[in-house]
Amino acid sequence: MEGYDETVTKHEQLLRHIEELKIGSKISVRKLARETGVSEGTAYRAVKEAENLGIVITKERIGTVRVEKRPRGMSEQLTFADVVKIVEGHVLGGSEGLEQPLHKYVIGAMREEAMARYIDPGSLLIVGNRDNAHFLALEQGAGVLITGGFGTTRDVKLLADKLNLPIISSRHDTFTVASMINRAIFDRLIKKKIMLVEDITAHKPKLHTLKGGSTAGDFERLARSAGEHRFAVVDEWNRLVGIVSRADVEGLTPEQTIDKVVIRNPVTVSQQTSLASAAQIMTWEGIHYLPVVDRSRKLVGAVTRREVLEALRSAQKQPQLGETFDHLIWNGFVEERGANGELMFRGFIIPQMATNLGTISEGVLIDMMTQAAYRTAKDVTGSDHVLDNITTYFIRPVQIEDSVVIRPAILETSRRLCRLEIEILRENSLVCKGVMTMHSIDPG
Repeated sequence: MEGYDETVTKHEQLLRHIEELKIGSKISVRKLARETGVSEGTAYRAVKEAENLGIVITKERIGTVRVEKRPRGMSEQLTFADVVKIVEGHVLGGSEGLEQPLHKYVIGAMREEAMARYIDPGSLLIVGNRDNAHFLALEQGAGVLITGGFGTTRDVKLLADKLNLPIISSRHDTFTVASMINRAIFDRLIKKKIMLVEDITAHKPKLHTLKGGSTAGDFERLARSAGEHRFAVVDEWNRLVGIVSRADVEGLTPEQTIDKVVIRNPVTVSQQTSLASAAQIMTWEGIHYLPVVDRSRKLVGAVTRREVLEALRSAQKQPQLGETFDHLIWNGFVEERGANGELMFRGFIIPQMATNLGTISEGVLIDMMTQAAYRTAKDVTGSDHVLDNITTYFIRPVQIEDSVVIRPAILETSRRLCRLEIEILRENSLVCKGVMTMHSIDPG
């Protein structure tokens, strides 16, 4: 591939080529392979990676198209195109309107005159083979999702094409498609709440860096002007070489270069790494500075442990959007205090926690103990923790609707570690027990 740095892989060159395509351009694996001189397998992998990055999408009956990447923080509304994928549908008409956002959906289980009160522009009517309802929705600016695998009339399709409002058909019934769409909405809400490294780096000023040929004097001057004491070291192509800190340059004269004291091959993350993962990496590795690199290992930013923790704490204060399994499990428990002020938790076993045998999943019991341990460690030490190891003992089964009590007890604490013993009891009888060690993720 001409015009690209030879040190960059063919995969990276293909991704750059796709990124440089005009928005709206159609992408064919065969054509891409022919234009860039690579195998179709290599081209296919690059297209799938581009799809994961959000710079191309595949539209039904149109193919793969270059699109503008949705910036982080934008509304996570579904589009009609998203609905087509979710309900495993196909488009009968109005395909030009697939990228419009979906504001709400309406289930058409009522008379048409009553239905009209609920249909707004940008909404989606979910209904069976009722042609008059299809016309009604289109005339009021809404798309239509026809359930049961039914089609519609030619006149409805022509009107959909004229108004650029999609008519979608799905083989699933109304209850199933509504459930599928609801699940997708909740999944997006959960993803939106999960903070990524790019949520920090996007708002930081330009990163200060040094080169391998920089001197100890250069380090001191940059440290004074930037107010920092750790810097990434990059080469002439801005690829990460290593990290250097004030402790590393101590003992060097101002004229000596830093290349001999640079800590090479440091741990790195990408922009798409979650902040929780970044916090765990920094804890396990015992580091306070984490470079952020792209696919070519070029430096795009850096985060500190303090920045990561502050962002995580801020996220925890936000209202919960969507429900993860952890929240579903823990919502039924209340916090209580024992005679000596120690924390304990009381709640009921809900049906979603059960196995197909009717007893409670061992994984759920471990999650309950872990959540209790996190809260107890935070209560005692004031620090957030991540689990390092756990040993569990299962004594007897627990059934649906049993009332249980979780009793954590601190065995040992230090600046960096917290060791606990956790018991789950039903009617004062031991159900299971765990011993776990956790690492503090607060900066030390």
